[in-house]
Amino acid sequence: MASVLILNGPNLNLLGTRKPEVYGSTTLAEVEELCRQEAGKLGLDVDFRQSNHEGQLIDWIHEAGAEVKAGRSIGAVFNAGAYTHTSVALHDAIEGAELPVVEVHISNVHRREPFRHHSYLSPVARGIVVGFGVYGYVLAINGLFQAAR
Repeated sequence: MASVLILNGPNLNLLGTRKPEVYGSTTLAEVEELCRQEAGKLGLDVDFRQSNHEGQLIDWIHEAGAEVKAGRSIGAVFNAGAYTHTSVALHDAIEGAELPVVEVHISNVHRREPFRHHSYLSPVARGIVVGFGVYGYVLAINGLFQAAR
């Protein structure tokens, strides 16, 4: 059975309590369960991870690229949090590992502060899901699955 990596960046461990008016009240554990249910419907296993550390995310991206090349994974759904707007290193890791990625944002970043309007990840992403709350993870899993077929 193939897997999908669900990768979450900084501060997403605070989901459910940090700015619920922006990000909602769903916790990261609940997002994980939502992803497991959706992936299960598609016959996929889930590898669900979160880190506040850029280097750890890069290491996981490298590992995930190798898993895709070996045919064991379809790619990653990636909510990089604020690193989306700052990290050339994550861009380079995705590109270098040739990892199929769907970029996810819970809020509509284009309706927020101007610094959130630019993404370093979008140019190397297969697709982008923005502004649908945590349901964006479901949309991203399905999009990645369809692209891998």
